[in-house]
Amino acid sequence: MSIMISAGEASGDVYGACLAEKLIQLSPGVRLSGIGGAKMKDSGVEILKDPTTLSAIGFTEVLANLSLHRKVFIQAVEELDRVSPDCLVLIDFPEFNMRLAKRAAGKGIPGVYLFPPTAWAWRRGRAKALAGIGTTIASVFPLEADTYRKAGADVRFVGHPLLDLVSPAGPDEKESARRELGLNAEDVIGLLPGSRDQEIRTLLPTMLQAAALIKQAKPGAGLLLPLSHTVSFDLVREHVRKSGLPVRIMSGSAHRCMAASDVLMVASGTATMEATIVGTPMVVLYKTSTPTYLLARLLVEIPHISWPNILMEKRIVPELLQDEADPEAVARLVLLVLENPSLSSEVRKNLAEARGKLGSPGALMRTAELILEVARR
Repeated sequence: MSIMISAGEASGDVYGACLAEKLIQLSPGVRLSGIGGAKMKDSGVEILKDPTTLSAIGFTEVLANLSLHRKVFIQAVEELDRVSPDCLVLIDFPEFNMRLAKRAAGKGIPGVYLFPPTAWAWRRGRAKALAGIGTTIASVFPLEADTYRKAGADVRFVGHPLLDLVSPAGPDEKESARRELGLNAEDVIGLLPGSRDQEIRTLLPTMLQAAALIKQAKPGAGLLLPLSHTVSFDLVREHVRKSGLPVRIMSGSAHRCMAASDVLMVASGTATMEATIVGTPMVVLYKTSTPTYLLARLLVEIPHISWPNILMEKRIVPELLQDEADPEAVARLVLLVLENPSLSSEVRKNLAEARGKLGSPGALMRTAELILEVARR
């Protein structure tokens, strides 16, 4: 049996790697190839091309990488022709993977899509397009499942894979994480400016300026910055150096940082989902180019940008967009959580309710079983 996996971003590479391990566990002789990064390669996938460092975060930012994505797409189609896999697994990366799914369907190759296009938020026609070519949707939360079912797609609710990778953190886990990280500060603030250099340049200066204001009010506060492997350490270190703040930069410890923190400053995106599962209060920041932002305002049909608010369909954590995300506003909201235990407790309660909408652990195994079911049809 041959299965091809297409994951074009860092988060997709993580899920692709975990899926590869489950597929090998369930079907030891399976041949895995695809588009992805180092984690997928380490998990037994033959990598044709690694586009995980090319992803952009906005409409206008995508233009610079179009020619490179085109080359990757050509290689992916050539692999479909060469191997004719029993199933094509698509993970996020919507513009690329929508086209690839259509090509595969035209060759009679069935597809399973984990993290399909966000048709529940904008461009709802994409759900109908995937339904029309017979792509099976491995859905991770209820709103997504409802949207694709209404479009006529074959939908299986598998739950969110992050529940396999991230655990909720109660008081005991918080203290354990602090001991593990050698922290003795009374208040701990986590800074998560994103997983791309572009986000670092846009958001980290604001976060550091906010942290400086917070340190004036709470001189003993500890500052943690978990570093994604997809961003430049030198870039982050230079921003921190210029700030003059005692920020502890850590590699690959995002979940422990979240568990150890009282509150987070976090870029909108996957990290807000992780923080929801961990259960740490957060202030969410979003900044992009003005053309991208204005276009998004026209196209996006939901009022929220962070996962806890999307899941609850109401605002349970603050979101600061564009010019709203200034250091003073961020610092004020962070201090509000630090200085009001009852508010912190209420936010944690709401986050736990949001987490409950993601299903139960085991999503990756359920997805792997679905992939093999589709491959054997």
